[in-house]
Amino acid sequence: MMPSPSPLTLHERIVAIRKTLPPSIRLIAVSKFIPVEMMRQAYAAGVRDFGESRVQEAIPKMADLKDFQDITWHFIGHLQSNKAKLAIEHFDWIHSVDSLSLAEQLNRLVVSVQESPKLCLQVKIVPDPNKFGWSASDLRLALPTLQTCSNLQWRGLMTLLPTGLTEHQALDVFRQTQQLAMELTTATQGLLSLSELSMGMSNDYPLAVQAGATMVRLGRCLFGDRPQP
Repeated sequence: MMPSPSPLTLHERIVAIRKTLPPSIRLIAVSKFIPVEMMRQAYAAGVRDFGESRVQEAIPKMADLKDFQDITWHFIGHLQSNKAKLAIEHFDWIHSVDSLSLAEQLNRLVVSVQESPKLCLQVKIVPDPNKFGWSASDLRLALPTLQTCSNLQWRGLMTLLPTGLTEHQALDVFRQTQQLAMELTTATQGLLSLSELSMGMSNDYPLAVQAGATMVRLGRCLFGDRPQP
């Protein structure tokens, strides 16, 4: 388990964590409820990827930070169907495609924008009633339909761990996620090229990196305890 953030400044925490990550790992700063001023500080420390989980909160931030043209915006929360159009219009990545109905809706909506966001399928390797996402078996069954969603850019899998896992169990879930991505890419002969693995948060990201994560989503260990909205 990762300790609570030290008295280091935000800039110092970002630099310290970046040094622990391989250069190929994309560090996504989870900025839900984080004020724009702190996001500007994170940008000054080198962060270029920000993760938001509420469309209605993210859009004003995007407007406030429009002077930073090289920011990549990631949607990482549960995407409600009535927010899907706004999400594809504003985000570069959507990590949380968690159902076939959502995938099909995005495939219809994306024709109205210049380019599809890059997408990850959210999976639950371990059953968890508190999390959205596909089981591995349901995702396998959905592959033929997902391959017909030809307007979409599938890039990888995203997973969230259930609470209460040991480090050994957490590492096993991350490794199973990596294996599932490889299996599905092979099964579709690369039509679903799932090379990106969005997994690992403040408490467990070193284990996710060990298991092959390409993107980690870090909030508390960068910004400290999240302020209330």
